[in-house]
Amino acid sequence: MEPPGQGLRREDVRHIPIHDYAGLPPAERADLETAVQPLGTLGDVLAWARAQVRPWSIAEIVTQDEYTHDVVLEASGRPYLAFDTT
Repeated sequence: MEPPGQGLRREDVRHIPIHDYAGLPPAERADLETAVQPLGTLGDVLAWARAQVRPWSIAEIVTQDEYTHDVVLEASGRPYLAFDTT
């Protein structure tokens, strides 16, 4: 038997939390939560945003430090999405 945490990949334990301040309908929130889970980098976020049927655009990128950026996405008529990326 392996010690706790051994043999796990980063993807096995990583979960992107969703903080829903817009009050999305439960099905839309669940779909969004499922969609963002594989996004691991800023590049992943931007590629995903452009690939949507109603593409998201970058509203702002806020540099926190040399490694961390907050990315705010917008799409007409939809709540903003904010990602903290490292």
